[in-house]
Amino acid sequence: MSSVPDTRSPSPAIAATELEDLNPFHVSRRQFDRAVGHLAQLKRGLVDFLKTPVRTIEVCFPVEMDDGSVRTFKAFRVLHNRIRGPGKGGIRYHPDVTADEVRALAGWMTWKCALADVPFGGAKGGVICDPKKLNDAELRRITRRYISDLGDNIGPHTDIPAPDLYTNEKTMAWIYDTYDVMHPGRNNLPVVTGKPVDLGGSLGRSEATGRGVMVATRRFLEHGSVPDLRSLAGCTVVVQGFGNAGSVAARLFHEQGAKIIGISDSQGGVVSQAGIDPVVAIAHKAKTGAVAGLEGTREVTNGELLETPCDILIPAALENQILRDNAPRIQAKLVAEAANGPTTPDADEILSRRGIYVLPDILANAGGVTVSYFEWVQNIENEQWDLATVNAKLERKMGAAVDTVVERAKRMVGLSASGDGRPSVPILRTAALVVAIERVARVALERGIWP
Repeated sequence: MSSVPDTRSPSPAIAATELEDLNPFHVSRRQFDRAVGHLAQLKRGLVDFLKTPVRTIEVCFPVEMDDGSVRTFKAFRVLHNRIRGPGKGGIRYHPDVTADEVRALAGWMTWKCALADVPFGGAKGGVICDPKKLNDAELRRITRRYISDLGDNIGPHTDIPAPDLYTNEKTMAWIYDTYDVMHPGRNNLPVVTGKPVDLGGSLGRSEATGRGVMVATRRFLEHGSVPDLRSLAGCTVVVQGFGNAGSVAARLFHEQGAKIIGISDSQGGVVSQAGIDPVVAIAHKAKTGAVAGLEGTREVTNGELLETPCDILIPAALENQILRDNAPRIQAKLVAEAANGPTTPDADEILSRRGIYVLPDILANAGGVTVSYFEWVQNIENEQWDLATVNAKLERKMGAAVDTVVERAKRMVGLSASGDGRPSVPILRTAALVVAIERVARVALERGIWP
């Protein structure tokens, strides 16, 4: 499974002039359908069930703001599947949250949990708001009202939230407290993961997503699929999105001997061929609010950052960053997706034809949900594991998932985007989805279709 990136144009079918469909739910369904094409033995009705969310909840609620005004907020919670266990998935606060985005994220969580082999199904939540324009008191009231309106639609054995975009352990503490007040006399700690350690959170959870990206990438390189890259030492790395996952990944890659040559946040990016110390960059952003202006760097746009020549590109921001339009200009040997849904199906095909591997989100960023599972287990057992134990368990889970996907990709026919005689590399996302869908389908049939 090796090739060398080239800059040839995409096929005429991909280069068509129609606008690319960037609806995340449509993107997730295209990915699913591509994988199901390799699973001819699945029953048609079962396929329809597996691709459809079980439940979508939309709530609207008023919140009194600090200035005395009242604002109405809309929020969602989607449960995609519970075949393998309780729903599991983060809650994001963002002004652009949509129902289709949350549906897509919930589906990706189902496949991510199955691929990581943790006993959860997929779920996701989102509140339409701009947390940058809200203070802690207002965010706390929004959180409490959202959770109270969800009521018993969440619970330790039904649907378990976690942090996501612009939510954190403080938000999770508010969720736990709200649920606990509503359900007194129980062990309610497992209702939410990503909590502060003092409140039952797991050691290692705050950096789990970024650590998982590093572990998965390192393990993939050890398979020898990427020419001239067998370890992280000496690799040049670009990180788009310097939030929690991106900054942690940058620091851990740096500790493994990689050179970070570019980083960015929502306001823009910076590059330096001499290398960027992630610890210095984290401190700079904490002080100034942005990575721009970091000493010894040159400022670039997020678009320019994505196209910076490097060995490993880590998109760690939002969906739909690598598209049909810019995929021909990506100059990395490997893309490791720390974000959810950053690469579109058309872009996957273009990168495959150009010999660029994509370590997909449901594999690369599964560290977060894996350690969330560890936290859930610790809460149920009233235990706390030490950091070394958590990280060792995480490394084993991530390593096994990578090995499984690589082996499946080697066995599958027609997995690459080639078909015109040009060299290409396997679309690892399809192999990962095949493994995940098989696992969920198998459990569904073992349980039996009810009634």
